[in-house]
Amino acid sequence: MPPTTPYAGKFSSCPPYSSNNNNHQQPQSPYNSVPAPKSTKNVYNSAYMASEKPHSHNAYRSNSVATVGAKEHYSSSYVVSENPYPSALPRSPSRQHSTSCPGRAQRHTSSGSSGSSGGEQSCRNKPRPYGQDITASYGEMCYHNNSLVSASLEALIQHLVPTVDYYPDRSYVFTFLLSSRLFLHPYELMTRVCHLCVEQQWCGDALLDKIRFREVAPKLVQLLTEWTETFPYDFRDDRMMRCLKDVSHHVARGDEFSWRAMQQMTQRLIKRLSALGQYEEAVAALNAMAIERPASLKSKQASSQRSDILSVCDEPFFLAQQLTHIELDRLSFIGPEEFIQTFAMKDPLENNKGFFRKRKTSNLEAYINWFNRLSYLVATEICMPVKKKQRARIIEFFIDVAQECFNIGNFNSLMAIITGMNMSPVARLKKTWNKVNTDKFEILEHQMDPSSNFSNYRTALRGATQRSETAHSSQEKIVIPFFSLLIKDIYFLNEGCASRLSNGHINFEKLWDLAKQVSEFLVWRQVICPFDRDRRILQYLVTTPIFTEDELHLASYESEGPENNMEKDSRKSLRWVWPWASNWGWAWREGN
Repeated sequence: MPPTTPYAGKFSSCPPYSSNNNNHQQPQSPYNSVPAPKSTKNVYNSAYMASEKPHSHNAYRSNSVATVGAKEHYSSSYVVSENPYPSALPRSPSRQHSTSCPGRAQRHTSSGSSGSSGGEQSCRNKPRPYGQDITASYGEMCYHNNSLVSASLEALIQHLVPTVDYYPDRSYVFTFLLSSRLFLHPYELMTRVCHLCVEQQWCGDALLDKIRFREVAPKLVQLLTEWTETFPYDFRDDRMMRCLKDVSHHVARGDEFSWRAMQQMTQRLIKRLSALGQYEEAVAALNAMAIERPASLKSKQASSQRSDILSVCDEPFFLAQQLTHIELDRLSFIGPEEFIQTFAMKDPLENNKGFFRKRKTSNLEAYINWFNRLSYLVATEICMPVKKKQRARIIEFFIDVAQECFNIGNFNSLMAIITGMNMSPVARLKKTWNKVNTDKFEILEHQMDPSSNFSNYRTALRGATQRSETAHSSQEKIVIPFFSLLIKDIYFLNEGCASRLSNGHINFEKLWDLAKQVSEFLVWRQVICPFDRDRRILQYLVTTPIFTEDELHLASYESEGPENNMEKDSRKSLRWVWPWASNWGWAWREGN
């Protein structure tokens, strides 16, 4: 029987199921030690508590490189680009797993596989030059060079089901659980897997049935443990929790030891979901604080009394550290399945709305919103000051912060800062930019240049990833990718290959590639930020009000007057929309 994965020895090993599961360290949330805030006073102190990440279990390491993108201000609607190219294979500690199962002889020994499309060529028996290009079919599962490349959905589900003498390879478990939601609801998959696992043990003899189920129960619990720890957010569905409860009752009748393990697993899952709920409530409270618009934003004259970023933190490296805290906090709550759920199937039980649209990708969307907020915060800080000398000082400060983010490996904050400084209300401030030494900024822009499919950035990302793999300190382990580009890479990987072949088989080669991309993210998100927290700075970054795009343009025009008729007309229309801005008329004349 050939292995089920083309990455044998590449993904992290799956520890054997044992009675010593209590040694498994339960991940903690930076939000679960404090209830969600009920007031908006100093929300950040209760929202962001220094603690362990909620997903600190051993993730699936890889060296894949993100592949596509475009230079623009990225919003939650993913504007995609072109020209994806293959990524490298994942790497992680080697492991040994048996994938042969005598109980599956019928599936593994039947021969032949129909199909004639180009995507199915690898499933045919070909001449084998010099021992290469070995193809074989085992029932409805097709292999090429000992790698699973396609199979029917039923065969893939069956291959996930453990038996007395078989347990699926962990990389297969991760890959199929991740991408199966493209084809069926997680609840449906769990129901079918549990039913098959129990059904296959019955032979009609009550005593023998009990013995056989007692032998398979630990493996069923192990599979559910991997599911709940890697994809816990699937269990926010009440149907999933009911199914889990039903399995627990069934296990309790057959094996007390496995039932206790099920109870421990369920308790860990509940804690994880509770932490997620507290995190989402905390983020909502922080966002509510940021929406409140104090009078200081409605009068540029009053802005001289308004706190700015330099009054809160004037050390670029320290601000970069606090940005890294926010990035890693929010990354840690993104479930790996959210990447797939952005383009997953619809569920007819959800009133024809996307099954994953409501709260199923909320953490991923919140992270993209954080990128947008940081960009607008940078632009607001630059456009607010009355005097161009102060504006130039803030620009230089953010250039230094961006450089420190690059050195740390925080590419997402780096790109957000560059995006904010390239927004048109900031870019048009020519008198201000003339007072700035832009040499360092041009180097950073070159590093994040979108030409050649972000080749410079990808080179820097590979370097940061290699540094992380050989790190001798916590700081060296930090890799925070340019997140919108990562999403676009996964989107193109999904759109660039068919999920099903012409014979109805699932294109499992595509699922392997999706798993490679997402597995690297799991490594990045589990890093614990080694820097000290400054709650005053964190509170400012996530709650201070920011300008909208129109307000930024108006502030820019009042800082440095319109240069042509188009800008004059734009300013006139904006001041009509925002009548309170008439108080600004004096600012650009006296301040410049």
